[in-house]
Amino acid sequence: MSGLRDEFAGLAALVTGGASGIGLATATLLAERGARVACLDLNPEGVPEPLLGLAADVTDDESVRAAVAAAADALGGIDVLVNNAGIGARGSVEDNSDEEWHRVLDVNVVGIARVTRAALPHLRASAHAAIVNTCSIAASAGLPQRALYSASKGAVQALTLAMAADHIREGIRVNCVSPGTVDTPWVRRLLDAAADPPAELAALRARQPTGRLVRAEEVAAAIAYLAGPLAAATTGSVLAVDGGMHGLRLRPDPPPR
Repeated sequence: MSGLRDEFAGLAALVTGGASGIGLATATLLAERGARVACLDLNPEGVPEPLLGLAADVTDDESVRAAVAAAADALGGIDVLVNNAGIGARGSVEDNSDEEWHRVLDVNVVGIARVTRAALPHLRASAHAAIVNTCSIAASAGLPQRALYSASKGAVQALTLAMAADHIREGIRVNCVSPGTVDTPWVRRLLDAAADPPAELAALRARQPTGRLVRAEEVAAAIAYLAGPLAAATTGSVLAVDGGMHGLRLRPDPPPR
């Protein structure tokens, strides 16, 4: 256990979307394991110490470059980048406007490109450089009313593999986590907007073989594994944290006699 507690000692990590949900859970865990951590977020005011909160909009290149530079200066470099910032979308392929398609793809896909290219000079200087992108089960499973979101996360998965190939010879590992439905503030807002929130929550729980939502801390643990020096042989991987959605096909319970 002592090895995990200090696995990130001496390393600096940058987490986007780090003020809540998966991002905050990840930043907190990395700090607990010894990392110096900066959280980039549209509203970083709630980021607790010892985490460093920095305002950044991943759709704005100037904002991203300024925040990444500030993080690198404050932390003494960047060894780990967690591209976690993202937004959701509901509806079939006909339900969202062109503007909404551009907005979601700009955050979820191009945002990763903006932050990564700003961080690459710092990552190249690290002996333990790692990038972890937050993907989704929606990248590989057809989910109803998630056309735009699924398209964006499919792009994240493909981008992860391409980045891994591009940067492996620079000593930079690139992987992604693929969560199922996670109990985050965003999911809770979706539930609150549903016509029947208890029924919607029951349906979300039921579609994961474990029968429950994934916890943000469980996704954070997977990100920390992929980001850490102990995973030095792992790159170009997609790690599912989805309660069994990706691989399990359970038989329905037999009817009561």
